Amino acid sequence: MDSQIGASITGLQLPCSSIVLTYDDGPTEDGTEAILKELDARHATATFFVLLTRARRNPKLLHEILAAGHEVGLHGADHRRLTEHQPDALQPILTGARAELEDLTGVRLQWSRPPYGSQTEAVWRAQVASGLVPVLWSVECRDWMTLSLHEYMAPLRRQDLRGAIVLLHDGYADESDGAADGPAPHVDRALLTRSVLEEADLCGLTARSLGAGLEEAKPRYRIWLDEPS
Repeated sequence: MDSQIGASITGLQLPCSSIVLTYDDGPTEDGTEAILKELDARHATATFFVLLTRARRNPKLLHEILAAGHEVGLHGADHRRLTEHQPDALQPILTGARAELEDLTGVRLQWSRPPYGSQTEAVWRAQVASGLVPVLWSVECRDWMTLSLHEYMAPLRRQDLRGAIVLLHDGYADESDGAADGPAPHVDRALLTRSVLEEADLCGLTARSLGAGLEEAKPRYRIWLDEPS
């Protein structure tokens, strides 16, 4: 991977015919299962960045994700910002979460996405030292809010989606995950996934997990670090 401090994968280099779908904050019985059905109907794959708090509650869903040909990455031990922890605590937290998630899935993890995309130099270094590659995104549908389908889709329709990594969610972190972001939004996650897949089809793109996309094209990196407060 790119060794520059803060370098994180945010897409695939051109030329490529892929769009990478990623889902955060799961797994959940309602959101994840509905999304898996939509992906299967289109023969698409995706990368699911899971919370360890949710994975412990839904280990069966983890295996359903993998059995369907998708990938699992680490979103966090919980959904607290990693920037809230002392720097020397970060690597033990990430290493422990990675090890437990690997025990639950039986597969080796490659990817990490910090909650809220909040990443300082210390957070970035801790992910890399834990053997994980930081992965962020290039387009977000803002499905952590209650919006219309048109509003969710608008960011995708404003840009070239070739090689894009799309941020979506198959759950919504709450107090049990260390989050305090208010009530869950009203969003039909199956409909949103279906609409994203239809948009990809219109653009002549294949929806793939990050690992599958990297079989076609090299990663595109961006320096992703929080602005000093």
